[in-house]
Amino acid sequence: MRLKVRAHLNSKKARLEETPDLIHAYLTKPATEDKANKQLLLLLKKKYGSCHIISGSKSKNKIIEIQDQ
Repeated sequence: MRLKVRAHLNSKKARLEETPDLIHAYLTKPATEDKANKQLLLLLKKKYGSCHIISGSKSKNKIIEIQDQ
């Protein structure tokens, strides 16, 4: 399964908000040294299980693939 995710950086609290066609990820970590992507994957793994970034690793708009279990 693939998800479209938009990252919002410098938020006060890390959280996910789902809409029918997009997940908004509010992240507290900066984009430097891949910290924001790591935080994003941790949030998604808690909810969906194993996942990885397919495209957009350097963009706010990302496509994430969730591993079927």
